[in-house]
Amino acid sequence: MRSSWALAAAGALLAASASAQDLPAVKQSGHLRVLAVAVPEGPRFVTSTGGEGFDGEILAGFARLQGVSLEMVMVESWDALVPALLKGRGDLIAGGFTDTSARRAQIAFTQEVFPTRDVVITRKPNPPITTLDQLKKVSVGVIRGTSMAEALAESGVSRVEASLPPGGVPAALREKKVAAAVDGLEAALVAAHSDPELQIGLFLGSAQSLAYGVRKDSDELLVALNEYLGNVRHSPTWSRLVVKYFGPTAPEILRRARE
Repeated sequence: MRSSWALAAAGALLAASASAQDLPAVKQSGHLRVLAVAVPEGPRFVTSTGGEGFDGEILAGFARLQGVSLEMVMVESWDALVPALLKGRGDLIAGGFTDTSARRAQIAFTQEVFPTRDVVITRKPNPPITTLDQLKKVSVGVIRGTSMAEALAESGVSRVEASLPPGGVPAALREKKVAAAVDGLEAALVAAHSDPELQIGLFLGSAQSLAYGVRKDSDELLVALNEYLGNVRHSPTWSRLVVKYFGPTAPEILRRARE
């Protein structure tokens, strides 16, 4: 039978593991818990098992460097990510997560992991949409809780179907639930590669960044992640992963999206 001291120590250790936020606590727990949304389009950024996808491979390398294992904590929707992080369900947010001013009010972000931009997508026989006036005349789909939903709200588009599930843009267009949809450029590249009938049109808003989100009190974790990401971005690894997960033309398309 364990002593009361031993039981208290074990309980404290479990509590620390359950609420680990900054890097020392992550190392003590032995796990880096990554919050992400499961997107049924394949391992573009993360998978539920970890170690696969663009973000998955980067974070697996970071976890090895810190001597911890990578643990994925999947949530059902994008708007559940920040509350889950603030409640201590995970140590960071990843998986194609956009750095926005609204989110920065609640959490901190690393340096850019992947450039992005919101784009309007249509599917033949509907024509591509190239102006905001055209967009305002049709029904537009968007995934709930995403930065794209925020961009649509700011653009003045009123006919918005904002209940598409993660990864649901291609199906909504194919099933004609909406005439157009707004998604991130990285998602549009993957979808258009799979379905040649999809058309990428108007860029909506300015260039943005995908990054990792951490709690504002996770200072050491933020510094370590930024140092690691800086090294990755200046090595062949980043370009290799871009081509691996988004195709050989992706680096040039991403460069043009920045202009």
